[in-house]
Amino acid sequence: MHTLWKGSISFGLINVPVKMHAATESQEFQFNYLHKDCHHRIRSIRKCPTCDLEVDTADLVKGYEYEKDRYVVLDDGDLASLEQPMSRSIDILDFIELKEIDPIYYQKSYYLSPEETAQKAYRLLCRAMEDSGKVALARVTMRSKQHLACLRVFEEGLVMETMHYPKEIRHMDVAWDRVVLTDTELAMARQLIDNLVRPFEPEKYRDEYREQLVQLIESKVTGETHKVESPVKGSKVVDLMEALRTSIAMTEKEKGKLKVKDSAVRAKGKEMDRKKEKGKDEEEGIGEKPKSSLTPRKRTTTRAKEA
Repeated sequence: MHTLWKGSISFGLINVPVKMHAATESQEFQFNYLHKDCHHRIRSIRKCPTCDLEVDTADLVKGYEYEKDRYVVLDDGDLASLEQPMSRSIDILDFIELKEIDPIYYQKSYYLSPEETAQKAYRLLCRAMEDSGKVALARVTMRSKQHLACLRVFEEGLVMETMHYPKEIRHMDVAWDRVVLTDTELAMARQLIDNLVRPFEPEKYRDEYREQLVQLIESKVTGETHKVESPVKGSKVVDLMEALRTSIAMTEKEKGKLKVKDSAVRAKGKEMDRKKEKGKDEEEGIGEKPKSSLTPRKRTTTRAKEA
């Protein structure tokens, strides 16, 4: 796994050296622009519109537009002077409840794995966080930019989520003054939600567009014809109540099918458990008839009476 960054997690007097790896990867296809006539790739050219010259990378500088068409130039030295002195440290600021963080703050996930010399300290931090049920809010500098971050336990290791700062979050500007909801509408909406409640099973969600794109590309490579099925369009329901009733009826049927399926799975599981228990009992000798029964005792008593 490619290491993106090396540093350490620090809190109190504890310092845990770690390596950072990307926790996710883009599955998007990268397309190139080609010349229509010869199918050769088009080369991107940096050209100054004022000088009408092609500009090399070495001739570029960074500029910030503070007014229309007016820029202040910042060189590498200016930016380097602002870098944080502890750019190789993930500084834990606070431990908090995960549910207090709204997902809108999250940017990207990274795995943090321990250096060889820090495995015990790393494991200790993981276990302590797991037992407390808390996550860590931290500050880290990567690529000359300071990030707010959340550290949490995932698959017995640490994952770090870089986060947006509050000023980066835009607020919704929606007015609900003219919207009136009835109790019936709310009750039906809640019923629809209840009917659609499922356990989270990430494996069942697929990127259908990507799968179709793979098939299309493969058919183009092999010269085969690929037909894309048009999505089935549902009937347009204008009335909100009618839409709720129709949706509830549809989900009730699906819910019934799931109940039958779950019952069958549970029954199969119980049957397997019974077979396991039966096999275990037979191995231990449980359930067999004892060698000595009451019959010999009765015979003995009868003979005594006769005598």
